[in-house]
Amino acid sequence: MTQQATTRHGVILMLTAVMPTMAIIALVPVLPLLMREFADVPGAAVLVPMALTIPALCVALFSPVAGWLSDKLGRKRLLIAALVGYAGFGLLPLLLDDLRMILGARVALGVTEAIIMTVATALVGDYFTGERREKWVSIQIATASVSAIVLIAAGGALGEALGSRGPFWLYLLALPVALAAALILFEPAKTAASAPAAAGKAQGIAMLVAITFGIGMLFYTLIVQLGPVIEATGVTSPATIGLAGAAANLGVMAGSMLFGRLKGWSGQTLLSIGLPLVALGYVGIALSTSFALTAACAVVISIGNGLMLPTMLAWVLRRLPPETRGRGTGVWTGSFFLAQFVAPIVAVALSGGARRPVGRLSFLRGCGGDRRGRRAAASQSGNSRSMK
Repeated sequence: MTQQATTRHGVILMLTAVMPTMAIIALVPVLPLLMREFADVPGAAVLVPMALTIPALCVALFSPVAGWLSDKLGRKRLLIAALVGYAGFGLLPLLLDDLRMILGARVALGVTEAIIMTVATALVGDYFTGERREKWVSIQIATASVSAIVLIAAGGALGEALGSRGPFWLYLLALPVALAAALILFEPAKTAASAPAAAGKAQGIAMLVAITFGIGMLFYTLIVQLGPVIEATGVTSPATIGLAGAAANLGVMAGSMLFGRLKGWSGQTLLSIGLPLVALGYVGIALSTSFALTAACAVVISIGNGLMLPTMLAWVLRRLPPETRGRGTGVWTGSFFLAQFVAPIVAVALSGGARRPVGRLSFLRGCGGDRRGRRAAASQSGNSRSMK
């Protein structure tokens, strides 16, 4: 008999979804400590931040390969091996003092992360169908968002207690998850390829992947630029900026829960709700000069993104036949994480370079901001003439 997935299987898959978030978020609080530790290393200003973000690039590059392997070799064993490797490579920097060796360990971590993210998402598609699948897709996005809040706090606490390498101990959490996966998960039944029907269902995936890349850009631009955006309002307190970031993550969770309520609606309809929310939020940030309004607009953007991300993932999973689900999921995952790598570059280009405020999206704000600046300059000039 074919084994049926239950809630406990879904919970294990949700725990694996935390690992890609942990790869970057947990180290954010100790970035200044790492910068000081390796200040004497040539190129440290580039290499240290790269050590944080390069796993995301590896996910973008290797997810399609991971999906192909899972279709050929099976999912469960590959996932367990990746979780064990994730723990090992994640902990390795505790033993290393050379920045380039740490960077190499982070590349290896990114490869295991690509496998975990791709295979876990494919298993959600394998284990569940219909409304149950879409429920778990929404929970997966919400779990990643909430875990970001917890992990950044845990990383900060470990950094405070143990120094720049403290947060690396968090990677040990992958081992009990690997054990639970070994004991509870099962390999989904193989299905024979149904050539024309499968090919027909898989058509259109490229368009969905392209849309996902665009949504990923909208999602990660806010994450990367939220700090500079808030500082532009005059607020520089890390605690206050962190509070705004936590609120934005809760917005993503709220959006994904909204998807859970509206999952019977078509993908086109849900995008027609999510995209205007994101646009409204970005325009609001572009024109805002207050912290409260900027933070509120960030939450609106996050709700829109939280609605659209599970929409796209569920849409893709519905289109993919079981025999190619790993490859299709890998391409989708790679596209989303490629957006994470590209988003800061595009933000800098759109803002006109490093001398102009990246986070303020000056290509939108320029009209209003320049007018305000000219009015202020004219007023100052008039005051100067009257004093004379």
